[in-house]
Amino acid sequence: MTRFTVLKHDTTTRARLGLLLTRRGPVHTPAFMPVGTQATVKSLTPEEVRATGSEIILANTYHLLLRPGPAVFEAVGDLHTFMRWDGPILTDSGGFQVFSLAKLRTVSEQGVTFRSHIDGSLHELTPETVIDLQLVFGSDIIMPLDDVVGYGEPESRQVEAMQRTHRWLSRALDYFVARTMSSEPASRPLLFGIAQGGFRAERRRTSAEFVASLPLDGIAIGGLSVGEPKQELYALLQASLDPLPEDRPRYLMGVGAPEDLWRAVSLGVDLFDCVLPTRLARHGALFTENGRIDILAVRFKFQREPVDPCCDCYTCQHYSAAYLHHLFRAKELLAYRLATIHNLRFIQNQMARMRTAIAEGTFAQAMEAFLTRYGNAEAGYAGEPLLYEGER
Repeated sequence: MTRFTVLKHDTTTRARLGLLLTRRGPVHTPAFMPVGTQATVKSLTPEEVRATGSEIILANTYHLLLRPGPAVFEAVGDLHTFMRWDGPILTDSGGFQVFSLAKLRTVSEQGVTFRSHIDGSLHELTPETVIDLQLVFGSDIIMPLDDVVGYGEPESRQVEAMQRTHRWLSRALDYFVARTMSSEPASRPLLFGIAQGGFRAERRRTSAEFVASLPLDGIAIGGLSVGEPKQELYALLQASLDPLPEDRPRYLMGVGAPEDLWRAVSLGVDLFDCVLPTRLARHGALFTENGRIDILAVRFKFQREPVDPCCDCYTCQHYSAAYLHHLFRAKELLAYRLATIHNLRFIQNQMARMRTAIAEGTFAQAMEAFLTRYGNAEAGYAGEPLLYEGER
């Protein structure tokens, strides 16, 4: 059974229009996955997330392990039942969260032991237990445990992490096959692999070649957007993509700025996730066609028009920029909800625009038009809040 089909290639870039089939429905690619770290896209109901145009969301194994814990899912039903989301869910393995959040972590060949950032309790993740957890969650796309390194770590540590990630992936694949071999192909979850390699292009290619050699349903590119300069990110991404086959989806983990989405799609990426759109929204940083704005700025106090007159989201169709400015100044909870709806709809509109441009053979022109209009305004934005560690 073919689970991923490239429907069309752009003629002047490497952008691809595709269709990914999961057991809970199709995903039209390029696609962006809103992050529901703890079984919720913060401040929104599943219906509101769906209304932004989102077909698939992401949840996190590390956080769900710690709270509410696998026993809750075994008692009340899988993640879909628990959070009332009926579409596909990808769960990442928790490797990045262990790297960025966990206290006193110890990495060994067996796996990783760590103390919870919540209460200090001791836990262990191995390639096998990560698969078990995601099967309990009912995940539609499962990610294996990987060994993540930060920008600037020693070369020896980068090599070690890549090689260990490969060994862990082989263990995870064997275990996944054993656990799901009795399932019908259409009803089993998908397993992606994660290519690492640190911050050398040759290692990136080596890791991508190894992951591509295995019978996996998709290939993720991890360990980027962790502090490296943007141009280095793009160069390493290109090195990671070059060896990958055409017949499987490519997932760039943890990247979600609008300009980065356009550029990464032009290089051949199909799937994305990132906390950035929702995180920024809760700080009053909103995407518009003319760049990112800070809704708390005094210039919006008397603006009767919506934040973005071009936007078709619920927020822009019903509320003025002045009202959002007031909500944020007053720290009213509705502010976070309306801003999150807007930012997610903006991102999903960009993904839809990309898909249309690929289909029409105009992707390069559409990207140039977006980057010219958005990027010039974005250069003047000063209020960029830091990401919460452990979120993507």
